Amino acid sequence: MTEIALTEKTINERRPSGSTTDTESCTLKHFEGGRAAWCTVAGSGLVYYASFGIMNSFGFFQDYYTQTFLKDTSPTTIAFCGTLQMFLMNSLAAVSGALCDRYGVKYLYVGSGLGTIFALMLLSFVQVGQFWSIFLIQGLLLGLTIAFGIQPALTVVGQHFNERRALALGLVSTGAALGGIGFPLMFEKLLPTVGFANAIRLAALKIGICYTIALCISTSKPSNQNEKKGRAALIDYHGFLDIRYTILCVGTFFAILGLWIPSYYIKTYANVVFPGNTISEYFLCIMNACSILGGSFGGLLADRVGRLNMLWPMGLLGGFLCLFVWLLSSTIGGLVLFVCIYGFAASNINALPASAIGQITPDGSLGARIGAFYSVIAVASLVGTPIGGALIQDKGTKDGYRWLIVFSGVSLTLGSLCMLASRLLHDRDVRKRW
Repeated sequence: MTEIALTEKTINERRPSGSTTDTESCTLKHFEGGRAAWCTVAGSGLVYYASFGIMNSFGFFQDYYTQTFLKDTSPTTIAFCGTLQMFLMNSLAAVSGALCDRYGVKYLYVGSGLGTIFALMLLSFVQVGQFWSIFLIQGLLLGLTIAFGIQPALTVVGQHFNERRALALGLVSTGAALGGIGFPLMFEKLLPTVGFANAIRLAALKIGICYTIALCISTSKPSNQNEKKGRAALIDYHGFLDIRYTILCVGTFFAILGLWIPSYYIKTYANVVFPGNTISEYFLCIMNACSILGGSFGGLLADRVGRLNMLWPMGLLGGFLCLFVWLLSSTIGGLVLFVCIYGFAASNINALPASAIGQITPDGSLGARIGAFYSVIAVASLVGTPIGGALIQDKGTKDGYRWLIVFSGVSLTLGSLCMLASRLLHDRDVRKRW
């Protein structure tokens, strides 16, 4: 205590008059991080790999179900299984985040890991053509179980970091991108040799290993400020009284409506427009590989220039890429360019809102506030991709996909403008770090 007091005294003596830097922020910068904190980031990244990664791989399932497993089921109906996962993940975020605030991540990780393994084992026994079994297992059960892993993985990292929170959360998000690469490649290679059922069982084994390691290396800091036991203690919607929080939520809602459409439909679109191409099967992996760069570099940059200063341009970039590159592209090379840059932008749109919320949220309520935010976003994640699928007029022609692409681009652009409005509500000087 004496050493800290002397440090604060020295800072006060050396601080020039008129400076806006306070001793608390200086202390945070000096003492933030450490071995336990970065191990927790690694553990959260493993949870993201095992949970969000399998969700990020739904483009593989979408294509496999459409072509082989569920040939008599419409692509829009199949896509609803994937969006249901995201809806449940986001709608339960308020509860799972608040539970992490109060009790830590140990039991949440145990329940989420075992539930995910159980769901995948059930999925491995589903027979060809059984859509409702896939809907109940992969859409409902898997969505419920991973909901109690993904949000706590973000919350526990937020408990360890403040000044470098965007970087830490960006590194966690790379786990989802790595999963989006690893699982599709694994399924593509194993499918011809061991079959769909055994490939799913091996994925369940890998997920079990990831959760076990995460349990061993992650540490949490449960809050002692909130001892209430009622439902109101778990769900904190008071953040919506702050207009900055509300406008950011509206912007993220519109952005999420269009965010996942490219990853679901770009492969199918490429096969229709450029039949016989050999690169479209790697589009999902390429997009997720670029997301790794976007999540890490974007998070580092966001901590320097401001989270909102980074967020809204990435949303605008994603929208313009859809409207002016994907829509107008006439070569397979143009689609490759779109996939690469879009993957970079999408990772920032997905990762940065949580760290931006942390700037205007009390630490003891971080999980509950982020959770309440994403419980509203859940509706967009549920309906966005199916709406896009319903806008496909002719699945066999390029023009048939026009309105799907326009919907994605306009949604992202509108969302970015709302994010900009939230940024200006913090401070109209765009040079300020927000």
